[in-house]
Amino acid sequence: MTLLQIMPDDAPNTVLLRTRDEEAIKQALGEMSVSFTRWPLRVRVMPQTSSQELLDAYRADIDVLCADQGLRLVDVARLHPEEGVEWEERAAKARSTFLEEHRHAEDEVRYFAQGAGCFYLHLEDRVYAVVCEAGDLLSVPAGTRHWFDMGPVPDFCAIRFFEKEDGWVGDFTQEPIAEGFPRLDALLREG
Repeated sequence: MTLLQIMPDDAPNTVLLRTRDEEAIKQALGEMSVSFTRWPLRVRVMPQTSSQELLDAYRADIDVLCADQGLRLVDVARLHPEEGVEWEERAAKARSTFLEEHRHAEDEVRYFAQGAGCFYLHLEDRVYAVVCEAGDLLSVPAGTRHWFDMGPVPDFCAIRFFEKEDGWVGDFTQEPIAEGFPRLDALLREG
C-alpha cells in the first residue's frame, strides 16, 4: 500500500506526517502541486512480460494521459532480481545514480505497474517520501528537487512518460541531503 512520510529537510528523524490513506496522500501532495492517483492493474507483470505487452495492456490509460498532459514519449523502466555478481553490481550502480538530489526540465511522470520505489520530493523546507507501489501514478512538476530509491534489491516495473526524447536529463544539485533520510527499506520496516 502506498505510503507518504513528511519530514523537515533539516531533521530527517522527525516525522510530521506518516499515512497510507490515499485521500490524505492526494491532498498533501496536491497542496504542493504534485499529482497522485491510482490506475487499476491491467496485467500481472512478470520478469518475462515484455515492455510491449505492458504498454498494450495500459494503452487506453496511456493515450488519455498523454493527450491531457502533452506527453509524447512513453517507455518502460524495470529491474527484477537476478542471480550473480554482475546483476548485483548493475543494481547497486542504478540505485546509487538516483539517490542523489536532482531536478528535471520537464515533469517526471511515472506509473508503477509492479513492485515499489520511493520518490523523495524536496518541497520548500520539507521532504515528502512517497513510497509508490503497483497501481500508483505520480506526476512531479518540472524543477522539483528530488531523488529516488529503488531499494537494496530492486524489483519494479514502471511506465515512464516524457514530453521530449531527452526528457530524463538530471540536473544534479550536488547537495548531500539524500544521505540523511531513511531509505526505502527502512521506511517499509517502520510499519
